[in-house]
Amino acid sequence: MGIKTYNPYTPSRRNMTGSDFSEITKKAPEKALLVSLKKHAGRNNQGKITVRHHGGGNRQKYRLIDFKRNKDGIPAKVIGVEYDPNRTANIALICYADGEKAYILAPAGLTDGMTVMNGAEAEVRVGNCLPLEKIPVGTLIHNIELYPGRGGQLVRSAGNSAQLMAKEGKYATLRLPSGEMRMVPLNCRASIGVIGNGDHNLVKIGKAGRKRHMGIRPTVRGSVMNPNDHPHGGGEGRAPIGRPGPCTPWGKPALGLKTRKKHKQSNKLIVRRRDGRAIK
Repeated sequence: MGIKTYNPYTPSRRNMTGSDFSEITKKAPEKALLVSLKKHAGRNNQGKITVRHHGGGNRQKYRLIDFKRNKDGIPAKVIGVEYDPNRTANIALICYADGEKAYILAPAGLTDGMTVMNGAEAEVRVGNCLPLEKIPVGTLIHNIELYPGRGGQLVRSAGNSAQLMAKEGKYATLRLPSGEMRMVPLNCRASIGVIGNGDHNLVKIGKAGRKRHMGIRPTVRGSVMNPNDHPHGGGEGRAPIGRPGPCTPWGKPALGLKTRKKHKQSNKLIVRRRDGRAIK
């Protein structure tokens, strides 16, 4: 994928960039794999806002992605690579030999006409999905299961990949994109390759309206609010927050506070945290 720039015929266009969609080979989505999405604007069933800064945006339909990849032993042909408005990665439409169609995350290098396969008998090739015990050490993988049969939960966004570092006993050790080293059961599945659309993080939004199209509403700093609206608010001029640390609008600590439970059960599976510290 490449990045395209625009002629600066307006001030916002001067600093705007976008994808050239060179990886996209199919435009219209598969209707049988679409479901409607209802907008909630961050509100719960009582109508109260539980997630701030959500609302508006273009209407989208959700593409049903096969994260489980559990249709074993049946080759599938790649029909095309599509844009997905619900994620940063592109998706590939595949058709199995028995006629069933499915969407999968599109790794870099997957093109129309290629064949992908799932299961322990599949080759170690881009786009194929295998149990970790069948994948050689050092391979770059994505869409990794944490629990066998649940479907891929790790490494699903554009340009990301994890590396299989070691296999010992019942567990494989992975190096995740964050730098964390983590153990995952060997009978969990993962897909081979690096997820495509790697230049996604280089796109400059350029103007506020483009963010509104994504369904993201404006964020107002607490320091410019009144004291009855935010703990950081009030004071004459630009006042400091007046507290030991930053807070949420409801007075809870924010920005950097560790919220992971100290005795979480999965701590024993984390070999090294992303900050380089070993789990005790």
